[in-house]
Amino acid sequence: MPQTAPFSPLEARILGVLVEKKLTVPDTYPLTLNALTAGCNQKTSRDPVMNATEAEVLAALETLRARTLIVESSGSRASRYAHNMEKGLQLPSQSVALLVTLMLRGPQTVAELRANSERLHRFLDSSAVEGFLDELASRPDDPYVVQLPKAPGSRESRWAHLLCGEPELPVAAPAAARADGGELATLREDVARLQDEVTELRAALARVYTELGLQ
Repeated sequence: MPQTAPFSPLEARILGVLVEKKLTVPDTYPLTLNALTAGCNQKTSRDPVMNATEAEVLAALETLRARTLIVESSGSRASRYAHNMEKGLQLPSQSVALLVTLMLRGPQTVAELRANSERLHRFLDSSAVEGFLDELASRPDDPYVVQLPKAPGSRESRWAHLLCGEPELPVAAPAAARADGGELATLREDVARLQDEVTELRAALARVYTELGLQ
């Protein structure tokens, strides 16, 4: 986890929204408080979905500005807000794109990250994504991401950011539950096998009756 104090979920969401909107809707950037709040509460491309008030967003902005991660400018009608994430965290734009995608959408696999970060930065292939993730994870005493253990039944590991502290790890099923699941699968196989045997016996018996001229 970064040595600096962890961000709150709302602070991380604000930074993510500002980076995203700068690249996807530059004509409306920097964002007003109203637009920023709407971006934080957006229902699509967000995990988890939030329902923050403007007052809560404003308080989080003050905290971020004290950490030199937010720049406020005064427009003709309302204050506007921009991020200073690359300089504040001393990261290249590629790393910021991956970090922001994790901040906005939650833990993801390498393939998901490459697809979901395309509007922020287009990576040539999955190995490029892995390279920047490895750099973010291997920062001495100050990693920004972590590779999570594979969840039960998953083929690929997911990555999570550490800006809000340690992420929740996938919970494995208790041993007893796994044993029960294995026993249930075995019972189903036995039932299917017995059903096939009964079908074969009925067919054989029908042939015998036919040969003997019995009904």
